[in-house]
Order: sequence, then C-alpha cells, then structure tokens
Amino acid sequence: MIFTNNLSKQFDEFLAVDDVTLKVGAGEVLALLGPNGAGKTTTVRMLTSVLRPTRGSARVAGFDIITQAQQVRAHVGVLTENHGLYNRMPAEDYLDFYGQIYQQAPEIRQRRIQELLEHFSLPIHSRKQIGEYSKGMRQKLALARALLHDPPVLLLDEPTSAMDPESARLVRDAIRNLRSAERAIIICTHNLAEAEELADQIAIIRRGRIIALGSPQSLKARLLGPAEYELRLARNLNGVAFAVPPGSQVTTRGDDWVRFRVDDPAEGNPLILRSFLEQGLPVIGLQEVPRSLEQVYLQAIAAPDDLEAIHAK
Repeated sequence: MIFTNNLSKQFDEFLAVDDVTLKVGAGEVLALLGPNGAGKTTTVRMLTSVLRPTRGSARVAGFDIITQAQQVRAHVGVLTENHGLYNRMPAEDYLDFYGQIYQQAPEIRQRRIQELLEHFSLPIHSRKQIGEYSKGMRQKLALARALLHDPPVLLLDEPTSAMDPESARLVRDAIRNLRSAERAIIICTHNLAEAEELADQIAIIRRGRIIALGSPQSLKARLLGPAEYELRLARNLNGVAFAVPPGSQVTTRGDDWVRFRVDDPAEGNPLILRSFLEQGLPVIGLQEVPRSLEQVYLQAIAAPDDLEAIHAK
C-alpha cells in the first residue's frame, strides 16, 4: 500500500529527507518516530503528493506520487499537525463541504458525516461553529475529515495531541479498528507508548535518515540485547547462596528478587524455577522484565552517526 525507494528531499543546501525506504502493507500500522526537524512531516508531505521529491520514488495505494498525484490525493486521508479548520463554519457544514470536494453523492456523504460525528461524540455540537470547539474536539473533527472518504491509506500526524485521556483512548481504538486487509496507516507521534500499542513496525528517523526499522519486539532485541527475567521470592535473600543452571546468568539481585538472562527462555526458565524450588527458595513470581519503546528510541537516537542503520525483522 505504501512503498518508498530512496525517497529524498533537499531544500537549497539542506537535505531534509535522505534515502528513506519503507514498505507498509495492507493491514499494517507503521509509527514514524523522531525528534522535531528529523524529516517526518516532509516525508508525509511527499507521500501525499504535496511536495515533489528531489530524488527517489514512492507509490501510495498503487499510484506514483509524481506522475499520478491526483489519484494519490484521492486515496489518502491526512491528519496534519495544523488542521486548517474553518472556524466560522459549523462542523456538519464543514464535513459536507469536504464531501463535495471528494465528489461524494449527497446521500452517501450525509450518512458518512452522521456516522463520523456519532463515532467521535460530536453530534450535539454539529451546529456549533468550529471556532467554539475545544482543542480536543477540533482534533476529533480533523480526524473525521481525514476519514470522510474512507481512504485506503491514512497518514496521521500526532493523532491524539492535546486530547484528554478518554478522547485519546477513543481515537486509538478508532485507529485500531481501521486496520483492515485493505488499509495501511502511518502515524507520526511523540507518544511512544501509543506507538508501541498501535504499530506493527517502528521507523526511527534522525536527520532525514531511517536509523532503525522493525517490529517493537525485534528492535528491543537488537538494541537492548537479550531479555531479562525476574524471580520474586517470599523470603529475604541476604546472605543466601544459590545456584543457577548452565545457560543462565544472574545480572542483578535485590533483597527478595533475582534478575537473570538465559540462552533459551522456553527451556531455561522452567529449569531455573525448578532449581530455586529444589534449593528451598519459595518463588512467588517469574516474569520478563518490561522494556519500553522509549528505551529503544533513546538508544537509537544516541547512537553514533556512522552506525549502520538497524533493520530488524
């Protein structure tokens, strides 16, 4: 659904996007992460045929972003950071205006407008002027506009920015429900927990280049090393000697817990559990130590410039 090959954009002497290559299949969500100015928005603008690339190529929903720009725009739904809402228009009229731009038949666009207003809890506000909306309500209306023509590709820039927790959960649920065999989604976000929750792939961009690409789990393994596991015990371990089976290594310990790494968790973790019980150490829990996408992101961003890009399957 989305394919780029060495996509690049240069403004005078500034190389904003440098050889970005991505693939997003139908039914997939890719989170594009990076600091401000890294090239995320420029990449999205090229994928919507708003900006012409300096070099490289891309196809979106089967259409070339250079030679078939009109078809690309017709098949993409975009949520930009600056929404461009018309403050003097009521929300219902605003969506109807965009439905006409998309050449939707009157009965189809009215049904679609009511569905979206209902879904985002906006029907009681539909006759209010948009200028009276709160920031969160404006965000939901902009997302409704992006979905109005039921596009096969969605490009969402900070979709839950400025939303209260309840509204943000509603939008995340909507994005999750929009995944289908016929739709691909790219999300640009600074909310790393949100990215980890929603995305099949993570792409981290720095200074215009993709420096890490893969699933959240594969990037954790590649950048953070093997997973750690923690045993919790019902007694204090101070002064207690214990042994672990071959193939496992204790990394750290506390008063009533032990963390370790193991070559093969499926085989080694049951052996460790049995070993502790046989030594008379009362185990009350065994779990993998949580590792966040934030740790992956910070590790990737801090890597030297000459480090080879990380592409983890």
